[in-house]
Order: sequence, then C-alpha cells, then structure tokens
Amino acid sequence: MAAGSTAAAELRELSDEELVLRVREAKEELFNLRFQMATGQLDNNRRLRTVRHDIARIYTIMRERELGLSAAPDESGEGAA
Repeated sequence: MAAGSTAAAELRELSDEELVLRVREAKEELFNLRFQMATGQLDNNRRLRTVRHDIARIYTIMRERELGLSAAPDESGEGAA
C-alpha cells in the first residue's frame, strides 16, 4: 500500500467521532491538492488518487456501521446478554 494511504483495518479500530475527523482532514487535504493542481504547484499527482481512496474507505466503514454490518470498537462487547 502507498506510504500516505490508510489501511481499512486501521480505520475500523477508530471511533465514529475519529472517523468524522479523519474524513474532514482528508477532504481538506484534497481541496488543497486540487488547488495546487490548478495553480501548477502539485508535484505528486498520485496523492490526489490516494486521498480520494482514503475518503471512500472511511465512508464505506461509516456506512457498514450504519447498516449494522460492523460495530465500532467500543460497541463490540455489547449485545452479548
């Protein structure tokens, strides 16, 4: 995997609030990269793709939790009664 990329397993260990923070940071980085691209200052075009994939990965994990396909790490112990 690329150096700046985030593994899905690592993201699954984060809480919902941390995921929201990560997606916000990634979107901000994507905005800055697009700005650099438009002004001709971007050196690494590959980074745009990596950040977009990270955002998609985070949204996928958030959606899995929403549908109940996976649980947040602090909720994993609950439910067993």
